[in-house]
Amino acid sequence: MSYTTRVKDEIIKKVLVKSESIAQLSGFVRNNGYINNNELHITTENKNILEKLKKTFRSLYELELQEEIKSNSNFSKKDLYLLSIKDKKDIILRDLGYYDEANNYLETPPEYIIDSKEEIRAYIRGVFLSSGSINDPKTSRYHMELHVDKPKEAIFVQKLLNMFELNIKMLTRDRVYMLYIKEAERISDFLKILDAPNAVMYFENIRVYRDKKNQANRLNNCEQANMDKVVSSATKQLEYIEIIEDNMGTSLLDDKTKEALEYRKKYPESSLKELSEIITIETGNKITKSGLNHRFRKIKDLALKFKK
Repeated sequence: MSYTTRVKDEIIKKVLVKSESIAQLSGFVRNNGYINNNELHITTENKNILEKLKKTFRSLYELELQEEIKSNSNFSKKDLYLLSIKDKKDIILRDLGYYDEANNYLETPPEYIIDSKEEIRAYIRGVFLSSGSINDPKTSRYHMELHVDKPKEAIFVQKLLNMFELNIKMLTRDRVYMLYIKEAERISDFLKILDAPNAVMYFENIRVYRDKKNQANRLNNCEQANMDKVVSSATKQLEYIEIIEDNMGTSLLDDKTKEALEYRKKYPESSLKELSEIITIETGNKITKSGLNHRFRKIKDLALKFKK
C-alpha cells in the first residue's frame, strides 16, 4: 500500500458534522466530477473512498447510486470505480457549490461552503482525496502535489492552502494545474491540516531519522575532507624536506626549524595541531600550531630555492 493510500484511508475515517461533509464532498466533486448524459459521474481508484462517497451521498440526500468498474486509462493496474448520480443531481450540485441557482457552473465555490476553518480543512481534504498524492518520506525526495483542471479553482485552492502559511507553489503541466510542496516541514503541516495524526507521526519519524542520517553523513564527509587536507599538507612538507636533504641543506635551517623537520619525519600522518602537541610534550618547549606552521614555511621557502 502506498503512503498516499494510507493517508487517504486515514482521513476518510474522520467523523464529520453535516457542514464539513458538504465541504469535503464539494472539494472532491468540484475537482473530480463531470456531467455526461445528464448524470453526475465521479471516479476513484480507492475502494475505501468509494464507500465513503456512497455513505455520504446516501446520508445527505437519501438516494440510490449506480456503481460500475471501468477500465483504467492511467497506466494503473488498479480498478477505476465509477459512481453515477441522476436522481437529485441538480440539487446536489447546487448544494456542493458546483452550480448556481440557474444551474450554471461556478468557477469557485460560494462562501457558505468554506464558512469556518474546519470547513476549509474539509474542502482541502476533498481536493486531496480527489487528486492528491504525497511521496513516502522514505524516498529520496519530499513531495506533495494536487492536480486541478480549472485555472480559477487552482488559484482558489492555492489561496486556501496558503491561509495556513504552506507557501504552495503552482505550475502548469499538460493543461493541468499542479499545486505542490517540496519542504518536509510544510508537508508535515499539510498532513496536520488533513487531520491525519498517524500519517504525521510516520512522516515525522522518518524525517527525523533522515535528518540525523544526513547530518552524520555531512560530519563524516567533513572529517574525511579534513583528513585529506592533513594528509595532503603533510605529504607536501615531506617533499620539501626531501628536497632540502637531497641538497644537503639542513644545516641552513635554525635549530627550531630543524626540530620541526625531524618531528615531521617521525610523525608523517599527524596534523599540525597534533604535531605541535607532541613536540610540546616531548621537548617541554611549548609550540603552537601557528608557530609550527611558521617553521614549515621556512622549510618550504628553502626547498623552493633549491628547486629553482
